[in-house]
Amino acid sequence: MAQGTTVPKLNFEYWLDKAIEWGQATTLESQKDVCLHLPQLQEFLHQIYETLKHMDSIVAIQQFPLIGQLLGRLCWNPFVIGYDESQKTLMWCLCCLYSSEPQNPVELKANSWIRSLLCHLLSSSKWESNEAETSTFISTLGYTSADYYCHLVKNMVFSLVTELRGNQFNGLNIQGRVSASRVNAVSLFCLPLITLPDLTPLLETLLLYHGGASKEILSSEFLEAVNEAFLKKKISLPESAIFSLWLRHLPSLEKATLYLLDQLVSIQLNSLEEVACVIKDSLLPQAASHPAIFRIVNEIFKNALLETDGTPEVMTAIQVFTQLFLQAHQNENKQHKFPLKAYFPRHHQPLVTALLRCPFELPTTQWSQHLKHISDMLKALVEDTNISSLADLFEIWFLVARFGEWLDIAAEQLLKAAVEPDALLWLLAFYYCPQNENQQRTQTMITETTDTSKEVCSLLIRTAYRINRNGEENQRTVKLLNELLQKLTLKV
Repeated sequence: MAQGTTVPKLNFEYWLDKAIEWGQATTLESQKDVCLHLPQLQEFLHQIYETLKHMDSIVAIQQFPLIGQLLGRLCWNPFVIGYDESQKTLMWCLCCLYSSEPQNPVELKANSWIRSLLCHLLSSSKWESNEAETSTFISTLGYTSADYYCHLVKNMVFSLVTELRGNQFNGLNIQGRVSASRVNAVSLFCLPLITLPDLTPLLETLLLYHGGASKEILSSEFLEAVNEAFLKKKISLPESAIFSLWLRHLPSLEKATLYLLDQLVSIQLNSLEEVACVIKDSLLPQAASHPAIFRIVNEIFKNALLETDGTPEVMTAIQVFTQLFLQAHQNENKQHKFPLKAYFPRHHQPLVTALLRCPFELPTTQWSQHLKHISDMLKALVEDTNISSLADLFEIWFLVARFGEWLDIAAEQLLKAAVEPDALLWLLAFYYCPQNENQQRTQTMITETTDTSKEVCSLLIRTAYRINRNGEENQRTVKLLNELLQKLTLKV
């Protein structure tokens, strides 16, 4: 057996006690308890399978004499076999216990028992009934078993959705005939079936439901499970339902943001179009149109930047996210749009307004003047005696850094040597060395990086992305950028 794969005896006995306690989940309390334990149970079953697949069936039964009782009871619990991949894992475990060459009557009997359980699980997966009376009744109605149970689920979902929506009049949160405890119970009972497509209308209704309660009425297990299924693309829900999920459950929003950052860090930075696609697909830029979501995502990004010591991959992700957020905000219905100052309430508003100005809203001949305006305002802020702490300085720097397009254009303007360089040099010096004293920054006006080739490579990628995104018809420039990028990538 592989080392480190033993199943702890304590856990084994614990789940057997639970299975005995649950029975076939016929009471309300047992059903609630099953739903609450399903994710941990599935993980435990997977652990059992990972152990059994390395063992001979005889050795497995000798080492775990209670395994037959546990699997047998779980196979007849409808909540267990209906949850996610538990049914499949149970089948795998049973197959590991099957003797390919039975040597005695005990092993023959065990094989027969395993075959009967596998037949039960397989028939359950097809929504088929083993009861003659039920089958006759279904046939009389003109349905097959699969059709009947499919319609049964749809009717149940429709009934619950109608009940919940009828409890809210014209969107007003009025306490109606559906109690908070009943809504909570419904959310718990959804746990085993969250990935079932027919359940989608009910999931949406629950996520958008409030019912006038002063505190959260949906179970946290339900909210976490829906968020997990969404992140792993197991379910598809309307944007409004996902936004409501993140607004009412902070841990889900935090997990979604960290999940996005993990995805982006793992992508090789050779195409910002690919990065933008991943970010937009997460729905976070669209959800950030709500200021509460924006501020939380913003804090997570800041912490990620500090923890990674300002890695270019994280900084670029933040800059692209900001661009997509601004696009989503611009597309918002004017009646529901928040003013941009709601997203940056503690910052100098003239500077925010200048940074928010899209470069391609101005003629290129005005870019240098606009950058000088940004640099002058920033310099005045930094030299203000009220800016006394590194935290204040970091907040100003992070505001400027997230609008990376203007910084890239400043670097391009310097390369063209078309304007007086002082203001642009100061702006770039502040971006790369914000902790320097004002006098020192003014004197040096030079930025040094630890990896010049990587910085230039990153600048070329962002420039090509900006040109493509804004539809410039300068194919010669794009071709030159791509050629330079290819050469630099080989050297880095």
